Parts: sequence; structure tokens; C-alpha cells
Amino acid sequence: MVRLDILSDPICPWCYIGKTHLDRALAARPNHPFVIEWHPFQLNPDMPKGGMDRRAYLEGKFGGKDRAVQIYAKIAEAAEAAGLMINLGAIERTPNTIDAHRLIHWAGIEQRQTAAVSALFTAYFEMGRDIGDAEVLADIADSIGLDAAAIARLLATDADIDGISQRDAHSREAGVTGVPTFIVAGQHAVPGAQPPEVWEQVIDDILAQQAAEA
Repeated sequence: MVRLDILSDPICPWCYIGKTHLDRALAARPNHPFVIEWHPFQLNPDMPKGGMDRRAYLEGKFGGKDRAVQIYAKIAEAAEAAGLMINLGAIERTPNTIDAHRLIHWAGIEQRQTAAVSALFTAYFEMGRDIGDAEVLADIADSIGLDAAAIARLLATDADIDGISQRDAHSREAGVTGVPTFIVAGQHAVPGAQPPEVWEQVIDDILAQQAAEA
């Protein structure tokens, strides 16, 4: 098996698109060799704990309303091409994602990590839910078969916050500047939301190499 590490943030639209492309390639290559692990990378590590108004965030980030509209029009187009039904108008707040990353970490302990990532993307981009809110996160945990009460208790503490922050910082120190970033076999970085055919070729190349070495 080959490890595929994915650095991502649940509020990153390109991460959602990139995951969708990867999922399509994995479905087309069911004999793929990948074992997937998700890793934290906050787009906004300095975001206030309670998040902030979505419109104010986008206009501040992109230098005004017009520029924000232009950028998100391209994102909406790419999402539609990927078959995603995102509803950007439903998103009222941009959250701090440290707690969402904690949920992904805890889900990984129960072998539910990818399910957590998928549920967070759906909740945020399709339903406009505030994935910085503890009650929302506990509900998402319940939807993927985790103990919602246990997750709620953990979210009320500082459990694993330092660890998540340290992993995020380590990725930045290693040179990661944006997400999604995919790292194949601990060696080869594949940045951005690559189309399914790119991943299919990567898988084919790995399988061919493994066959030659066998």
C-alpha cells in the first residue's frame, strides 16, 4: 500500500473540489494502492474563535466585493464542473476551523476520518452550517457514527488543540503554503485540485512500478 497524506481545511472550496476529483479517480481505479490520511492546515489560523461575518471576511481577504465575487464565480464554476451542488449564498459565517480539525482527528481514531471530512464539506458548502459551532460538530459526529456526547465533551476542553496547531505549523515549516496539498508516499507533493485523470495516471504509474518490482 502507498500512503497518501492530504493537507486540507474544511472551509477550503478547492479542497472540496480536489477531494471530489480524487474520489472519482479512486472509484475508476478500485485496485488503487492508497491508504489516505488527512492532516490539518488552517487557511485562517488567526481567525477569532467565534468566526466572523462571511461577507466581511471575503471582502477583507480579497480586497473588496468585486474581487471576491470574481474569485468565487470561478470557484462556483469549477465546483459545478465537478458535479458539486455548493450553496455559497447559504454561508453566513466563516468559522475558525480548529475544532473541525479536532473532529477529523478524533474520527481518525475510529477509522472514520474521511467520512468526517466529507460530512464537514457537505455541511459547510451545501448546507451553510457553521462548522465552528460545537453543537453542529457534535451533530456531524453523530451522523458518521461517532459518540456525539463524547465529542461534545471533548470540544468543551482544550484536548488536542496544541497537537493540531503543531501539525499545522510543521506543514508550513516544511514549505506548504496552500491547500489542498497531496503527498504521495511521503515524497512527492501534488498541489491543488488536480483533475481525476491526473490521479488515474498517478495510480497507473504506481501500479506499474509495483508490478515491475514484484
